Amino acid sequence: MPLPFGVYRADHVGSFLRPKTVLDAREAVANETSDLAELRKVEDKAVADVAAKQIQNGIRSITDGEFRRAYFHLDFLQHLSGIEIKGQTGLIRPHGFSPPVLAVTGKLGHPKSIQVDDFKFLEQVIKDNGGAATTKVCIPSPTMVHFRGGRASIDIDAYPDLDPFFEDLARVYQEELDSLYQAGCRFVQLDDTNLAYLCDPDMRKQAEDRNENLSTLPRKYVELINAAISKRPSDMKIGIHLCRGNYRSKWFASGGYEPVAEVLFKELNVDAYFLEYDDARSGDFKPLRHLPDHKVVVLGLMSSKKNTLDDKSEIIERLKQAAEVAPKGLEQLALSHQCGFSSTVEGNELTEEEQWAKVRLNVEIAKEIWGDDLSK
Repeated sequence: MPLPFGVYRADHVGSFLRPKTVLDAREAVANETSDLAELRKVEDKAVADVAAKQIQNGIRSITDGEFRRAYFHLDFLQHLSGIEIKGQTGLIRPHGFSPPVLAVTGKLGHPKSIQVDDFKFLEQVIKDNGGAATTKVCIPSPTMVHFRGGRASIDIDAYPDLDPFFEDLARVYQEELDSLYQAGCRFVQLDDTNLAYLCDPDMRKQAEDRNENLSTLPRKYVELINAAISKRPSDMKIGIHLCRGNYRSKWFASGGYEPVAEVLFKELNVDAYFLEYDDARSGDFKPLRHLPDHKVVVLGLMSSKKNTLDDKSEIIERLKQAAEVAPKGLEQLALSHQCGFSSTVEGNELTEEEQWAKVRLNVEIAKEIWGDDLSK
């Protein structure tokens, strides 16, 4: 079966280690010794460089490395009106990380496009490098606005009832996707931690303590995402990455996909799934039995958390095991690392040289399994 546009047999989630130039420029802005215009110039050069390196190392779905963000989600969502960053969630086990939390302080709005300028810049960079690649835009899933804070994080005066909140949240995403489409974007990846967190027993308990109904919440989130992408034209493809945490080589959630698998695969109207499968925490491949014939899973069998190369023979064996469960076997599968290399500005615990060696191994394995044309 053909892969959806923008998906490749050797793929990746999106983020790459930030170069020192970008880290230094961000620090200069924080210290008020430089400004955002100068930071943008530094980011532009770094984005052009990382795009060229992706192409040189065999990747064909090209991102900006998320170099313009400190967090994979906050730097996008804070541009929506009615959203503020307030405080922290409290410690997330098992590593004691306390990420910032979002608060809905007023009616949600989309005053201007968020990713269009970044998309246009990256699209031009790819053209300058021969153009034989796809520009992929990664944005946080709309569920990120709700899960960690729940009802308590949403202003009661702005949204006394949550149905209008979810409707407005879907609408602002529709507007952003429309602006991206009009600019020429044809592949968008939604990054979602929450459907994966709903597979973790401890996080399910925390959600219950916030008075969430776990029998209906996964479907509610699927309905939200479906509404958010419902107005996209047929030639704009959507992927979704389910993340279990990726802060400085640390993870936050465990548990197989079974609690959400059926609604995830059968009811979520995306074209491709990027699923973490780098170790036993993600469970077995049985949930793949729910995969419809026309959808693809990019298996995150490789690890972006480790600085050593994955065992090639082991990855190939696990691909074959997954193919025994997926209804159409290897035709429905592709290969990536479980997550990006730098979901936050700090990055995972490896060097840039080690990062690119891992990317090359990903491409090497994919070619051995599927052949040289990684778009088929």
